[in-house]
Amino acid sequence: MTKYQRITGMLDVLFDDQPYWRYILEKIRQTTDLFGYNRIDTPLLEQANLFIRGVGEGTDIVEKEMYIFEDRDGDYLALRPEFTAGIMRAYIENGMHTLPTPLRVWTVGPLFRHERPQAGRYRQHSQFDIEVIGERDPAVDVEVISLAWHLFTRLGFYGLRLYINSTGCPQCKPKYIQILVDYFSQFADKLPPNDQMRLKKNPLRILDSKEEATQPLLEDAPHITDHLCEECDTHFTKLKGYLEAINRTYIVDYRIVRGLDYYTKTVFEIKADGLGSQDTICGGGRYDGLIEELGGQPTPGIGFGSGIERYVIALRHLGITPPEEPFPKVTVSYLGEIAKLEALKLAESLREAHIGAQFTPGDRSFKAQLKAANRINAKFSIIMGENEVQVGQATVRDMENSEQTSVKLTEVVHWLTERL
Repeated sequence: MTKYQRITGMLDVLFDDQPYWRYILEKIRQTTDLFGYNRIDTPLLEQANLFIRGVGEGTDIVEKEMYIFEDRDGDYLALRPEFTAGIMRAYIENGMHTLPTPLRVWTVGPLFRHERPQAGRYRQHSQFDIEVIGERDPAVDVEVISLAWHLFTRLGFYGLRLYINSTGCPQCKPKYIQILVDYFSQFADKLPPNDQMRLKKNPLRILDSKEEATQPLLEDAPHITDHLCEECDTHFTKLKGYLEAINRTYIVDYRIVRGLDYYTKTVFEIKADGLGSQDTICGGGRYDGLIEELGGQPTPGIGFGSGIERYVIALRHLGITPPEEPFPKVTVSYLGEIAKLEALKLAESLREAHIGAQFTPGDRSFKAQLKAANRINAKFSIIMGENEVQVGQATVRDMENSEQTSVKLTEVVHWLTERL
């Protein structure tokens, strides 16, 4: 018989992890509500060219990681590898430019990238994503960074550190790229094959290189902030001033470029203490030309993405325990077929009264039913036998002190409502 196994790099989220996911998603909802963001959801599948055009042909995502296939209609589709391009497609297609700006949206869900699986990075992973569309003011950049900061603080992360940079714009970035190419071309024979390829296809990615042989060369590499046009330089200066105004300490990191072609001006990352080498918990930036590139009107935007699986790993690493799952506080136990029928009806009445109740099927022994109540840490177990049913009574057992109280069947719901 064939033994089926999960696909490499795709995980089952089992019971032990679910409390963390619930906790994280609740904190996300609280934070997005605090800042006034609306949720948007886009399809898992999009036309492959949306990401090729939006993310960039020279990126690792497009060249190595996207799941692309031809569907039954002959169209080339892709499982979404990131959120921003799909949300911008939805913005254009649904005429969202008519809505008041800036448009603040958030989403959460699975992304797919065929990369080497490692802790916190999987071929199917879930991401929290924020986008603000229609505003060039660097004060919005600060708002997006602040939202991330508030979320991570709520989750319990500590020692947060903000790293920022500017990647320029179509006016000044090409000139800087040529300066960068000229610099690294002097050392072409010293560059590892991967970085030689980056130098030809996507030179900015060399700044993000992890290759050991490239590290010494990066020390003297030219900084883009020394080659910004007046508009980009002013934007970056204001960004730093606004961060200082809200007492948000930052570090200018000239090597932050992010991995996607659509970034312009502001790029940033947030790291946290106590997480070892996996300390980057958030990254994002501006994409002022993306909507135009995808066929819309020139519209600025900024956002970030952050992996939920990394949050879970980080919370475990930091020893942060989420609240227990809110299991039913009441179980309904029975002995005999007549009592079983009444127990089934009572459990439904409790739920209709918004009291969580668990009914134990399978005609298990009374002892086994009480064990089931203990497993979910029930506060009360209602015990019903045929004799009790005949006189219209039920026994309510306090699972903490084992005290038992006889209550009329017609009054059980009210009795429990007063005590839960």
